[in-house]
Amino acid sequence: MIILHIETSTQVCSVALSENNNCIFSVSNDEGMNHAALLSTFIQEALDMLKQTNKQLNAVAVSSGPGSYTGLRIGVSTAKGICYGLNIPLISISTLEIMAIAAKNKLAIETDDIFIPMIDARRMEVYDAVFDAGLNLQRPVSADIITEGAFSDYLNNKRVFFFGNGSAKCKTLLQSPNTHFIDDIHPLAENMIQPALQKFTAGIFEDVAYFEPFYLKEFQTTVPKNKVG
Repeated sequence: MIILHIETSTQVCSVALSENNNCIFSVSNDEGMNHAALLSTFIQEALDMLKQTNKQLNAVAVSSGPGSYTGLRIGVSTAKGICYGLNIPLISISTLEIMAIAAKNKLAIETDDIFIPMIDARRMEVYDAVFDAGLNLQRPVSADIITEGAFSDYLNNKRVFFFGNGSAKCKTLLQSPNTHFIDDIHPLAENMIQPALQKFTAGIFEDVAYFEPFYLKEFQTTVPKNKVG
């Protein structure tokens, strides 16, 4: 089972190939929003490697958001194009789940631990979700404005791990003996392998014609103050 994984929801652009549950190719770049320039090159590298081994692609998995509007559009449109061209299924994986997998792989966890991945939004707002130690979703994806006392229901009696590019601005407000911050957690394609394989095995695919990323909020543009109507 060969799956191509595409992750473009934040400033990191990454691509991976998996065979069954094993990663056989992985590449990423975290130097900014260069997805339009890098993604096709990364994918070609992956497909060239696959061609050398005489193996065929069985599906494409793509991060579904939330995250960067532009990044998600590039990743999803590219994934859909490959699926159309090769007549293979499309799989979507939540960006926040991908981050939670990365955090869990980095820790020695306890049964009651809580994972809260955060993607930076405007000002003190973040896109987040709550997962338990088994990475079961405990609270759906939402847009939250972080204030003192946020997540107190979890922090009162459990270790809670916050991570992602939205967590740094929360450190001064989320102070509790049970609060823990993990640095350098990004959504990466190589962390999509397990959930993508599970969905493929279960036959859970997206409609290639109609699938759209989960932006959580509509795209907003800024109008210059000196613009005349």
